[in-house]
Amino acid sequence: MAGRLLKVSSLAAAIFSSSGFYLYNRQLDLNDLSIVRFGRAAATTAVISFDYLTAFKNVAYGTDEYWALRSKIHLRSAERLRDLCCANRGTFIKVGQHIGALDYLLPEEYTNTLKVLHSQAPQSRLEEIQQVIREDLGKELSELFISFDENPQGAASLAQVHKAVLHDGRTVAVKVQHPKVQRQSSKDIAVMEGLAKAVHWLFPDFGFMWLVDEAKKNMPLELDFLNEGQNAERVAKMLSCFPFLKVPSIHWNLSTKRILTMEFVEGGQVNDREYMKKHSINVNKISENLGKVYSEMIFIHGFVHCDPHPGNVLVRKCPRSKKTEIVLLDHGLYQDLKPDFRLNYCRLWKALIDSDMPGVERYSRQLGAGDLYPLFACVLTARSWNAVNAGIGSLPVTQSEDVEIQTNAALYLPQISELLNRVPRQMLLLLKTNDLLRGIETTLQTRAASSSFINMSRCCIRAMARHKRKKAQSRSKRLQITLAENLNLLTLTMYELFLWTKDSALVRWVSALLSFLHSDESGHHA
Repeated sequence: MAGRLLKVSSLAAAIFSSSGFYLYNRQLDLNDLSIVRFGRAAATTAVISFDYLTAFKNVAYGTDEYWALRSKIHLRSAERLRDLCCANRGTFIKVGQHIGALDYLLPEEYTNTLKVLHSQAPQSRLEEIQQVIREDLGKELSELFISFDENPQGAASLAQVHKAVLHDGRTVAVKVQHPKVQRQSSKDIAVMEGLAKAVHWLFPDFGFMWLVDEAKKNMPLELDFLNEGQNAERVAKMLSCFPFLKVPSIHWNLSTKRILTMEFVEGGQVNDREYMKKHSINVNKISENLGKVYSEMIFIHGFVHCDPHPGNVLVRKCPRSKKTEIVLLDHGLYQDLKPDFRLNYCRLWKALIDSDMPGVERYSRQLGAGDLYPLFACVLTARSWNAVNAGIGSLPVTQSEDVEIQTNAALYLPQISELLNRVPRQMLLLLKTNDLLRGIETTLQTRAASSSFINMSRCCIRAMARHKRKKAQSRSKRLQITLAENLNLLTLTMYELFLWTKDSALVRWVSALLSFLHSDESGHHA
């Protein structure tokens, strides 16, 4: 304990003396944001580390007092992190949002506290927005738009969106990057990387370098709005088979690396049950269709939208057709899955759905989980090991199981940390995507619906058959694979029809009628 405290005090002294020396040498004003943000981050890290190091010295491990105290420390540490993210803005909020999305991977004190960052993103002043537009498009607002709403439709960690009307009368959404984010992001990530290494030095079991690695890799992509526009067009073309999916079109003549102008689309957030009720939108159908979209992305195409939080997924009735649509927004963060990874991931999910435990172990190991494969299966499905063994498609999720999963996330934090450092980097964004989708399903009360597993199975069958056809040497072998694929898909469709028939109102009415007639007949015999 004394050794660790010495480490903390040495670290804090080094941080503050070096930052003071840097300020003195450069003669920078204290309001220089990069320096101020570094100081805040260093101070917060030191305080949280000191708290964890000293709080448990008089408490026996495993006692009720220990667990209650640990929960309190998790909560106040999470609140300090939240305050740091809100103060430093930009990249810090983005990483905080990422942590807040990792339900079932991190203690709920952290995820619940950091979730609020989605609604506490900063806003840039209109003058700052005008300056970015002036610099990138070379014109004033009045030259580009008939009207431009001063108040943003929404503000996120990296940008904010304004509604505007073009001179030809079309309404557009103009996404403008916060002016200082581009310059600050690389410095912010360097600070996070240094502090994460320091925390790992103090707590060897707590290795979350993967989080910084992901931010370092993904942030430049998210800050390039031309890349986002290209992703939007690619996914719109790729998923054109779904008439219910809407991806706003891009106005390339009004787009740059810091500005993205697109078709304006209104709707309610995908987790807003009241909006859906008011507009006669079928909640179960929305959940099923969202599952279809993501199964197609992950298992068939390997090109995955990795930020499906509710603000990026809208639902609406199409003004022209009056049909229900899902609107997919914010295409900055996509994952291109490698073919071998995608196929093993596909096989693993098929094994999980079919309760094929040897397959679960084999494909988990192939994806890097090693002897932590039971934990990996639980993390991936957010189900208990008992549910995984029984088959995740056959047992409904219960509240007690959810509580068990959240408790285990706190208990097995070092093992989860080791697992996340062990699996391929591509898995990390998929786990985040899974958790965001599960959060939507939980809010809509459609979690673990049989339809979602049927859609996943259907995509897995198609993906594996496509892979086998590519490997097949003869036409007869390819025909054989196609016939087997169609037979498996037909079996799934028959099973889906059986479930629909079993749950349909007509069948329930007939069953009730027969039951009534039977009881009436028994009464007459008596």
